[in-house]
Amino acid sequence: MYELTESQKARHAIREFKTISDALALRGFYRPSGKFGKALESCLRNLSPEIYGSMNDPRVVELKGLEYVIDRLPRGIEACTKIILTEENPPETSAFEKIEPLKRRRTSYRVSTQEICMVISRGISEIYDILTHMTFLFSEAKKIHTRMKDDSDNISIEWNALKHTVEHLDELNDKQLDQALWNLSILLGRSYQETKDTFTYLEDSKQRSGSNNGLFSLIFNLGNLIENEIVSKENALVIYLQPSLMNIIGQQRYGRVWAEDIRAKLLSMDLLKRPIHIISANLHSVVNLMYGFAAINKNKSMSIEDDLYAFIQQIRTVSEDIKAYGEAHGLTTVCDRSGTHIDCQIIDSAQFKSFPCHPEISITLPESDREKPVIIVMDYAFGAQAFELMENLLKPVTNADAFVYLNIQSISIMGKAGILTGNKGDIMLATAHVFEGTSDNYIFENDLHADAFDTTVDVYTGPMVTVLGTSLQNRDVLHKFLEDWKTVGLEMEGGHYQRAISAAIIKGNIPKDITLRYAYYGSDNPLMTGHTLAAGAMGEEGVKPTYMITKVLLEKIFR
Repeated sequence: MYELTESQKARHAIREFKTISDALALRGFYRPSGKFGKALESCLRNLSPEIYGSMNDPRVVELKGLEYVIDRLPRGIEACTKIILTEENPPETSAFEKIEPLKRRRTSYRVSTQEICMVISRGISEIYDILTHMTFLFSEAKKIHTRMKDDSDNISIEWNALKHTVEHLDELNDKQLDQALWNLSILLGRSYQETKDTFTYLEDSKQRSGSNNGLFSLIFNLGNLIENEIVSKENALVIYLQPSLMNIIGQQRYGRVWAEDIRAKLLSMDLLKRPIHIISANLHSVVNLMYGFAAINKNKSMSIEDDLYAFIQQIRTVSEDIKAYGEAHGLTTVCDRSGTHIDCQIIDSAQFKSFPCHPEISITLPESDREKPVIIVMDYAFGAQAFELMENLLKPVTNADAFVYLNIQSISIMGKAGILTGNKGDIMLATAHVFEGTSDNYIFENDLHADAFDTTVDVYTGPMVTVLGTSLQNRDVLHKFLEDWKTVGLEMEGGHYQRAISAAIIKGNIPKDITLRYAYYGSDNPLMTGHTLAAGAMGEEGVKPTYMITKVLLEKIFR
């Protein structure tokens, strides 16, 4: 019998997870403890994603994976037995509590103490994301439950101690808290320090934003989730995928409204025939580089750093002043009303009265106002949502029963990505996008080259893998991409953007020789233990590559 390689087994697991998830979207519901839930868990275990570390080790609870997942799911989900995925936003008059996870732009509502509704507005990638996280969470809950009782099937001493801690957490002094953490570390199969680190991380997030209920409550509720189902099947966790969800898959309901708002704003500002440059990026770096220097000069609020990246750190505390200056000099914000969670900025360089930039930025404005660039900055999309947004944005505007095509000169995609050939903070320039799990691939001419960047940062050029989800990464598959395709990194949106761009060229909505620029900075290295996304955010490490890419993009646009 033909023996599959580890890479082939992992690729099969990814395809199977996707197929089951698609089937569940059609079926409408499943129980994580039922046959479909077990099938998803089996796929995830076979895949053994790097981001979930010790998921397959029954002796220990995967703490970093829990941190990652809890940051991306609504507060209190560990205590819920009914989770509804829907495309419908409850009316504003409803009494439901609105919740948004700490690190996902995802609207959720608490319907009752045991029921949460998540509004899916970002396409199929969001469904995969949630189902992956819920599968992992339920898997860890079963591990926790095995520690709930002793060999005589009685509630263990450690579990009773955990229950007491949850009920009296606010009353504990430092010594009692340390004892509680020591007890919890025994339950989790983790060291005291690992347990304390995760407790501190979640507690800090809880204090700052109320995004979770703390580690003690999380572990206690996950264990009880399994126990309550054993007591009565009526308590079983059920995840519902409402039939209306299919309306958003392929129908582009949210993307159409989003793009219509932007194109209508361009029409009202008489900008459709001006040179338009689209940048998919964050909503701070372009504004800070364009307006930061002039805004500080005008207000004389601080002495200006000579080094560009030191200057960026310096102005982080005056973002509102910079935004106000920008709004007086050509910056217009188009806030999302569609539900895509993607805000947008329009920058009209013809409105610059003067153009003083930081001395390390080389920008020259054309003399004619008609030639001065208009920049559209759209916030980061999520996975397949990128196709929906870009395809609709590139469509012509209907004005007085006539089609008016946007004068789009360039499209630039900047983002963070997992790096396979270097370290966090390095830069990757894409020459093609290869879709994980399919034979689809898109090759293009990237207008960005390594010699345009500062030599203080390493730059890698090559194909990028567009993956199904951040949690569906496997070391064997990534090594295969690295060896066979010579890929330099992995991300979630680039291939979807390129699909939309290729479609727009075929339809005649944009010229076939349009300038394309793709650049990413390494936010993690999934091939290195301890360097996955679960290890935490980059922090200040990401400032330099982010602004270096933005600087190069702006200099290219205004050259």
